[in-house]
Amino acid sequence: MKITYYGHSCFAITIGGAEILFDPFISGNEMARHIDLDKIKADYIFISHAHFDHILDAVKLAGNTKATVIGNWEIKDWLVKQGVEHTHPMNPGGQWQFPFGMVKCVTAQHSSSFPDGSYGGSACGFIFRTDEGSFYYSGDTALTLDMQLIGKWAHPDLAILPIGDALTMGADDAIEACNMLGIRNVLGVHYDTFGYIKIDREEVTQKFSDKGINLLLPAIGESIDFKP
Repeated sequence: MKITYYGHSCFAITIGGAEILFDPFISGNEMARHIDLDKIKADYIFISHAHFDHILDAVKLAGNTKATVIGNWEIKDWLVKQGVEHTHPMNPGGQWQFPFGMVKCVTAQHSSSFPDGSYGGSACGFIFRTDEGSFYYSGDTALTLDMQLIGKWAHPDLAILPIGDALTMGADDAIEACNMLGIRNVLGVHYDTFGYIKIDREEVTQKFSDKGINLLLPAIGESIDFKP
């Protein structure tokens, strides 16, 4: 599977012939100012929760690409009111067979509100099971024992986890999450964008390495090929 990192918690995965984008926050990220929104392709856009740093560019990109946007019921309703044509609701516990594979929506332990402060529904993560591999995107979350169930359900090859601390898991809890999940490959997200989630890359990478876990930290705009 091809993974392209767009900064913060925004990334794309090409799998099963589909371009799948997650948590689009690019135009508001100074570190991603070289990324041209109009060049981003997407067939599907998954949104983990309603905070501005995960939803900012969703409406524009949905309009540009005509992608189907997936999020909880409240996010789906909000998108429809913004004029997004193609939406699909998923709440924690539910799963759906998409053309590229099966997706299960799971709980993330985090708050969720829209930019105007209104209720944003439950924060979510997503598990993907496809013919080209399985992966788990946790969304913004604290460490939770529910992660033990994810490993049992999907045996994911890759986890996409926040590592910036302060507002989500930091490196130590992300490592413990990997142990629960039975995963040894992690794409780190939700770090460096703001002052309170800055990390020491060398230190954090070493922590994962010491536990036998491969931490991927691609540059913003960089694409990597991940093979399970």
